[in-house]
Amino acid sequence: MQTYFLFISGPEIIFILFIVIMIFGTDKLPEIARGLGKGMTQLKNASNEIKSEIQKSADNHGIDTNLAGDVKKEIDKVKEDIDDFTGPIKRSF
Repeated sequence: MQTYFLFISGPEIIFILFIVIMIFGTDKLPEIARGLGKGMTQLKNASNEIKSEIQKSADNHGIDTNLAGDVKKEIDKVKEDIDDFTGPIKRSF
C-alpha cells in the first residue's frame, strides 16, 4: 500500500524534487527550504492565534465549545449498541 502526502505518491515527490534542483540548483535549495519553513511557521502561528481568539470569544459569550466532543461520545455509544445487537447475528452467519 502506498502512502500519499497531499495526494502525491513517493515517485512523484522525487520527480518534483529533481525538477526543483534542475531549475534552482543545489546552492539555492537550502535558502528555498528556509523560506518554506518560515512560511509554514507563520501559517501555524496565525492559525493558532485565530483558534485562540475564537475560543476566547466563545468563552466570553458562554458558548459550549465541547459540543463536538459530546456528539462524538454519543455516536460512539450508538456504535457500541449496534455492535452489541449485531454481534450474535454476525456470529451465526
